[in-house]
Amino acid sequence: MRSDVRMLGQLLGQVLREAGGDDLFEDVERLRLATIQAYEDHSSDAFDRAAAIADSFTIARADEVARAFTCYFHLVNLAEEHQRVRVLRERAGQPSPSTGSGPSTGSGTQGGSGPSTGSGTQATDTVAGAYARLREEVGDDEARRRLDGLRFHPVFTAHPTEARRRAVSSSIRRLSELLTQHDAASAGGSEEHRARRRMLEEIDTLWRTAPLRAQKPSPTDEVRTVMGVFDETLFTTVPHVYRRIDDALRGEESGASAPVVPAFVRIGSWVGGDRDGNPFVTAAVTREASQIASDHVLRGLERALDRIGRTLTLAADDTPPSTDVIALWERFAAAEPAVADELAARSPDEPHRRVVLVMARRVAAIRRGDDEGYTGPEELLAELRAVQSSLVAAGARRHAFGGVQHLIWQVETYGFHLTELEVRQHSQVHAKALAELEAGGAISTQTEEVLEVFRAIADIQRDRGLRAAGRYVVSFTQAASDLANVHRLARHALGDDAPVLDVVPLFETFADLQAAPEILAEAVTFPEFRERMAATGNRLEVMLGYSDSSKDVGPVAANLALYTAQEKIARWAQESGIELTLFHGRGGALGRGGGPANSAILAQPPHSVDGRFKLTEQGEVIFARYGEPAIAMRHIDQVAAATLLASSPTVEERTSSAAARYADVAATMDAASRERFFALVKAEGFAPWFATVTPMEEIGLLALGSRPARRGLSVESLEDLRAIPWVFAWTQARINLAGWFGLGTALEAVGDEELLAEAYREWPLLRTMVDNVAMSLAKTDERIARQYLALGDRDDLAALVLDELALTRRWVIRLTGGEGLLENKPVLQRAVQLRSPYVDALSLLQLRALRALRSAPEQPEGSGADAEQQRLLLLSVSGVAAGLQNTG
Repeated sequence: MRSDVRMLGQLLGQVLREAGGDDLFEDVERLRLATIQAYEDHSSDAFDRAAAIADSFTIARADEVARAFTCYFHLVNLAEEHQRVRVLRERAGQPSPSTGSGPSTGSGTQGGSGPSTGSGTQATDTVAGAYARLREEVGDDEARRRLDGLRFHPVFTAHPTEARRRAVSSSIRRLSELLTQHDAASAGGSEEHRARRRMLEEIDTLWRTAPLRAQKPSPTDEVRTVMGVFDETLFTTVPHVYRRIDDALRGEESGASAPVVPAFVRIGSWVGGDRDGNPFVTAAVTREASQIASDHVLRGLERALDRIGRTLTLAADDTPPSTDVIALWERFAAAEPAVADELAARSPDEPHRRVVLVMARRVAAIRRGDDEGYTGPEELLAELRAVQSSLVAAGARRHAFGGVQHLIWQVETYGFHLTELEVRQHSQVHAKALAELEAGGAISTQTEEVLEVFRAIADIQRDRGLRAAGRYVVSFTQAASDLANVHRLARHALGDDAPVLDVVPLFETFADLQAAPEILAEAVTFPEFRERMAATGNRLEVMLGYSDSSKDVGPVAANLALYTAQEKIARWAQESGIELTLFHGRGGALGRGGGPANSAILAQPPHSVDGRFKLTEQGEVIFARYGEPAIAMRHIDQVAAATLLASSPTVEERTSSAAARYADVAATMDAASRERFFALVKAEGFAPWFATVTPMEEIGLLALGSRPARRGLSVESLEDLRAIPWVFAWTQARINLAGWFGLGTALEAVGDEELLAEAYREWPLLRTMVDNVAMSLAKTDERIARQYLALGDRDDLAALVLDELALTRRWVIRLTGGEGLLENKPVLQRAVQLRSPYVDALSLLQLRALRALRSAPEQPEGSGADAEQQRLLLLSVSGVAAGLQNTG
């Protein structure tokens, strides 16, 4: 990886020289070397020298330097991702282009063949390893039942947290392919030279591509962006995940008999469905989003059926078709005799091939709206299973449980809809609409739009089935009546023809989390809930918001409140005989519930997971976790393994006993952290001070997403601000306050270091919290933070932040061990240390722009100097996001 970074850096340097001359390259080098020295020396003189260099550039040169550092981070991120893929291949025993074949001796993913022994020697961060552990604890039958019920349900959202343009992402993806080719080429050979030449060309493209979007994307643009992940990775990757797990569990038998692994992944989407605070997401957009997703999956299925069909060149003499397969062909031949004659001529005496190619044609007919298309995915599944059974009966088991099984898995996972589109709206919007409707007068445009959404859901269900749409998430659920209002509105819209709805409460604030069990207990008595739960096996879904609860009471109290809420809801559901799915509204950043998902799952209360895990995935997280096939496979395997293992007796016992044992510690931490957080955020003038000492206002100018960054025209209180820019702004200021503030005071209030060290070892919730904070703190920089805080005129608030930062750092190092942050995770520590000086360079350029904007007299928006400084600031925001690999 070091070699890759060095090579890519040299190529970028060559591009800078060619595009901007030696002067540009030397200016970039001056700032780079100065920030490295300042980072390593920790001296104020070295830091001042670096800041002076950043301030000395003309505005045009500062713009170019910021772009250069941003390009560098894109290349470093690419090299790190490429290395992760290398390591994953080596651990799985697959050939890696640069290292040859042969398994890695390191621990990690379970790969290769060979049945599971159930000995417990497999890593439990794979489904195969978790299943082996589960078999030891609960026996074969119960472990198999739990595997059959496994469900992992990521929901992609369009929240504006992806700072890169799509054009930049595409360029990076092309570079990734070229880096793979470079790995595979012989050293010094013509192919290596060709790969380097093409990488140089692509880096030049990256440099010359405008890094900032000219305008905000529309909701439809956001839908199409997310579709790229399905087209490039997920559609083909998910069946490979199932196959890899089946291989690990059953060895040579996998692919020759029915798999034991169910299609446990379901993909949800809020893109085009989430209208809470986004007036640009209309019913028409929701219809279009569903149509776009359906078109993508139908094209994918058509190609997959055509590809597998063409491989089934199995002669009827050796592989005779079943009567069901013969009947399928005869029905098609009677309906489409000309096409049947053509297929028969191309595939003489190959009945299985002909029938699967017919399936491809019928899937294509759905897109065209022709009558011969399938009525639903269930019909296609029935035909695929008929072909599978026929192949088994004829002895062609490898074909039946190879390519045909992959097709079955794809249809089971994606249907004809691809994503299960979810609608979200604020409870107050519903209340206002109902008040208008029941008043009997004219209704507003907004209320008409609310009603039209239900008509859109009904249309989507009619065209693509119940799975295509039907979940309706109610933001800021504060009473059971907020949930009943959704059904009332649906009846206003369509009467008895209202769509089938799974109404999902979203509990976001601290008070709402505490009230959740009582609200749910009342809601399930409503006739509409009782009827729907009876139809689904008494299933209920409940969503928990991490972002607003953290902004409400601080990250420590929010994490503790979320655990308590889950514990109470899970206990209530179990006592009520309800199959509960908790939906976690996590962001990518630590201040919004981010961090490693698998460790978070294993820290959940007993019965709150029970083999089902659903969460939001947004912004840069979508592309980081699902944009590359090998990484997507590893992520899904890890999260699914944790989901399976979370309900094992040992994990549940450890979690529940630790929560009980350290209940007093939790109570002390909760009270102390909340008091400290309120001392900051409830201080008079805090909101405008926050807007002054961070680039919060300017972040709103970035064309990240279609959704507005705040709920009003100005920020006079935290309630006006959405959680994403709250986190994003603190991250840009290199303070990361949303991820850690209050933890130091909480631990100091407990005071007993021996007790806390014991709790850190034995209490998964505390360990996860402290480890996440350690990473958040590692990405802070106190010297740069002081520069941002100095932009305001509140020394008291600045001191409060810096004191808490120092206190939290001391306690985290005490608990994790060593002399500095992340010493218990040396690879991560080294990665952060290598990046930090380069991020510092961008932060210094951002500070320069912020000072100019803060001190400038009022000017018309978009005027000369003001516009240049804004552009520099926005360029630096994009670069810092790339460098820290975090936005909101």
